[in-house]
This record gives sequence, C-alpha cells and structure tokens, in this order.
Amino acid sequence: MAISPPLLRAENLSLTFGGPPLFSEVSFSVHANDRIALVGRNGSGKSTLLRIAAGLSEPGGGEGITEKNATIRYLPQDPDLAGFDTIGAYARAELGPLDDPFRADYLLGELGLDPERAPQGLSGGETRRAALARTLAPEPDILFLDEPTNHLDLPAIEWLEGELARSRSALVLISHDRRFLEKLSRRTLWLDRGTLRENNAGFAEFEDWRDKVHDEEEREHHKLGRKIVREEHWVTHGVSGRRKRNMRRLGELAELRKAFGEHQKPEGTAKLAAADARESGKLVIEAKNVSKTLGGRTLIHDLSLRVHRGDRIGLVGPNGAGKTTLVKLLTGELQPDEGSIRLGANLDLAMLDQRRDALDPDESLEHFLTDGRGQSLIVNGEQKHVVSYMKDFLFRPEQARTPVRELSGGEKARLILARTLARPANLLVLDEPTNDLDIETLDLLQELVAGFPGTVLLVSHDRDFLDRTVSAVIAPDETRPGEGRWIAYAGGYSDMLAQRGAETAAPKPKAKPAASKPSAEPAAKASQSGKGKLSYKQKYALETLPAEIEKLAGDIAALETKLADPNLFAKDAEKFNRIAGELDEKRTHHAAMEEEWLELEMLREEIEGG
Repeated sequence: MAISPPLLRAENLSLTFGGPPLFSEVSFSVHANDRIALVGRNGSGKSTLLRIAAGLSEPGGGEGITEKNATIRYLPQDPDLAGFDTIGAYARAELGPLDDPFRADYLLGELGLDPERAPQGLSGGETRRAALARTLAPEPDILFLDEPTNHLDLPAIEWLEGELARSRSALVLISHDRRFLEKLSRRTLWLDRGTLRENNAGFAEFEDWRDKVHDEEEREHHKLGRKIVREEHWVTHGVSGRRKRNMRRLGELAELRKAFGEHQKPEGTAKLAAADARESGKLVIEAKNVSKTLGGRTLIHDLSLRVHRGDRIGLVGPNGAGKTTLVKLLTGELQPDEGSIRLGANLDLAMLDQRRDALDPDESLEHFLTDGRGQSLIVNGEQKHVVSYMKDFLFRPEQARTPVRELSGGEKARLILARTLARPANLLVLDEPTNDLDIETLDLLQELVAGFPGTVLLVSHDRDFLDRTVSAVIAPDETRPGEGRWIAYAGGYSDMLAQRGAETAAPKPKAKPAASKPSAEPAAKASQSGKGKLSYKQKYALETLPAEIEKLAGDIAALETKLADPNLFAKDAEKFNRIAGELDEKRTHHAAMEEEWLELEMLREEIEGG
C-alpha cells in the first residue's frame, strides 16, 4: 500500500535569539488526518515553531515545504480583530472562493456570538471564539491551533472537541489541557532543550515516554562520567607508549570532557509550597438560603451550603453562570440580596486572580513579589531574598529587575502564583490557576492543591485538574437553566458527569437539592427505606450489575474503535453521527449503572456494618 506524501515537511529548522539556539535541526512532517500534540516546557519555543511551520515567521535555518495547493490555517494565542466592523466580517476574512460562505456565521452561532456584533468590548473568551470560527471556517488541510481552549468555558471546550474530532483537517495542537490533548491526539512531538522528539502515540502516553527518555539520558550521562574516570586514570598511571597514540587518546579524553560538560539536564521544576498559616475553625463557610441578582439576572437562588476545613471545592459552569459572583459571596466580598453568609473563625484568605491585564507592565518582578518593600519577603515566618524565592518558580536571578511586559504568558502565570503562595493562608481561592502553565508545573500545582491542609475554592475549566484535586464540585442545575440554582456533587468533574447521567437515566425520589447539603457529603445517597435488609430486587441488581457493566464497557470500546477510523466521517457522515449518538447513550447508561451499583454496595456495607 502506497503511503501518501506529507502535506507539510519541516526540515532542519533552527532559530537563535542572540544566545543559545531556541531549537536546532528540527524536522517533522504532517500527513493527512494527522492528530499531533506539540508539547514542551514554557519558553521551549513551541509557539515559535508552530508559526514557522505555518509560514508566518522565518526560521534562522532550514525550510518548510508545503504540498502544492495544501491549505493551512493558524490560530494565534492573541487574536487581533482591529480593522473589522463586525465579528462576522472578521470570521469570513480568510474564506476562499470555493469555501462555504455561510460556515463562518454557522460556527459563530454555535459559539454563541452574533456575526453582526462589533468587535469592540469583546471579552477574552469571546475574542478566542471569534478567532476559532475564523480559523475553522475554511476547513483547511492543516489546522495549527495554539492554546485553543484558553479563555473558553467547559461547554465551549467540549463543543470544540467534537468539532475537531469530526474535522477532516490534520491537526497540530498546543494546549495545557490534558483531557483535550488525550482525546484528540494520536502522535506527540516533544520540543525539549532545543531538540524535537517524536512518539507515535497520543498525549495519554506522553508522561511515561518522557520519564523513560530522562532515565535513559541519566544512565548514558553516568556511563560517560565513568568512562572519563577510566581515561583520566590511564593518563595519570598508564604505561607510556607511542607519542602519536597517546596524543590521540588525550584528544579523545578532551572530547569526552566537553560532551560531559555540555550535557543539558532537563529543566528543573518549580518548588510550589503554600505559606503556613494558623488552623481555621472546623466550619469555614456557611451559606443559608442565599440569593443574588445582578443586572436583572438571578445568578444565585436559595443556595444553602456548608464548607468545612479541608474541603477542596471546584466551581464549574459556563461563562456568565455566576461562578465569580458565587466566590465573592462565599468569601464575604459581596453581600447576598437574601439569606446569610457566615465565615468561620481564624480565616486567612489568599486569592489567585488570573486577570493578567491587571498586572502593571512596567513593574519589575522584584517589586511585584515584595510589594515594593526592598529585596526580601517573608515566607513561612522567615525572611527570604527575592532572588532565592524567584528561583523556586524557575525565574533566573537576572530577571529580578525585568519588567512584567517582557514575560511570556506562562511566566506571568508563575509570577502571580509565586506572590499568592507567599501569603500565609488557610483558605485558598484559585481562579483559573492552570492557564498557560506547562505540564510539569501543573503536576506540582495539583500536588499542592490536593495536599493543602486548609480549604480550597477552585474555579476551573480544566477537567483533568478538577478530577485530580477536588473533593466536591458545585455546578449550575442544568435541568432548570436561568434560575440561579446550583447543585453540589461529591468527587471530581467526571464524578459530577456520572451523577448527572444517573439522575437523567433513572428518576430518583424527590429530595432537597444537593446544594443545600455540606459540600463534602455525597450529593446523592442510596435510599434508606429498606435499611433492615436488602430487597430481592436490590440483591439481584447487586449480583448482576457487574457483568452488565462489563458487557456495556465492551460495547463502548467497540464503538470507540469504529469512531476512531479517520476516514469514517468522510465516507459516511450519517453513520459517523449515528455511532456517535449511540456511544453517548451507552456512556450515559454505563455511568448510571455504575452509580446504581455503587449506591447498592454502600447500602449493603451499611446494613452489614450495622
């Protein structure tokens, strides 16, 4: 079977900005239907490499070769809508003569934007949605997408996943969203210390692969060190022989020493640790029948909630649902229209606000971290030099006097994180803390949040991060949109979806909304009506459900395999959509069955334990 030529070949690309090369001799190719994740540390050059491959920047060396007539579209991190009268005009600007002229407006509608709206005053999320419509509308051969999920809420992210899964374009993706990359990628390019490595597997395999590469490098470096020791021993104690042979061996030793000295270890990881604070009271926040209306919209209605010390609560929902308002109510920054908020004793609050536009671009890192009070700050009761503290967050000493405007998006995220974590806190409020952080720093932030001894309120659209950190999720009630009702679910984001699926699949006895229960308690519990013993029907379900769940999991895997065929949508779009619909139904049913089995098992343990 003949292999079709690549749509694009990047050959020996190099780039240097006055110092060591950003990357050197980088080569890769993009074929039709490729699904590629481009990953690397902040500052490794991913965005620059993507722009060069898209033909928007010039390399220092090498070239990009595109197949004749192949079309490419690039989504930048910072779209510019200047010069356009309407969002629709901006989105239609890159359509070719053979492109569907209505597709741009269709995509804008799917993303909740009016094509006739003027671009002035758009939020960051709205600007990103407009840019997505512009980039996706032509249905090009290759899509280069740089952080496409930034500023998007969860419904928009999940819509984008579906749109890209159905797309016939080859994809090259840069993203900090693990779940997004895992779902869409089938190859991984890793830009690391100026070198590009390739793994013929999706992002789900990246971290294991990365660790193996680092381990192998460390073994080879150790072996090189031992070889140098042996050669140095020979130079000092070896039997003198022919001068020519000796000089050659001395030259080889010099080369070995040079290679050993030039070895670049993987970049270090940030040392994230929250400053110690006194212990708060057991009850941190109590909300009773709280309601809040802003701008004529009811954002919160009749919410009752108890937050205890040690709770880690995620707040999710579409943009505009009222997440920020809810956080302000729960922390006492905003007063409710109705009901009451009671804060517990000994609360020390630290808030991470990711609105980087509030940063003073002319302020230096040193001034920002110390609040202008010299060259030191107090961390955990001890005075620490600002340069030493900066190193913990991967900043170089010479950056102390660097103005904020010269930092990358990832560096700004780390800077805000550094100042937030320097403040003693037992209540940590994190608003979109994962934006622009690389995978390694995300891992450390995840460990910090999961192990934080105090209480955490986390606003995030990062599903994987929520699953790894929070003990409960608060989300708007989807069955009653626009009413300002919120529900608390035990567990992470995936647990919330499973519980919602169970609620949809199997109506439960009427009960008080879960939002009125303590956040750390399960949102739905098994019926206690038969607490004395399990009924015959319950026993039968407990025995048969595992086999049914396993069979359904097999059906789901088979459907996922069919859907993974990259040519299916092009060959038979109707069949693709039918399989996708059937897969959604089976996943929902599977989640409901798992929830039913879990509730029955908990009930059985409670009865036997009692």
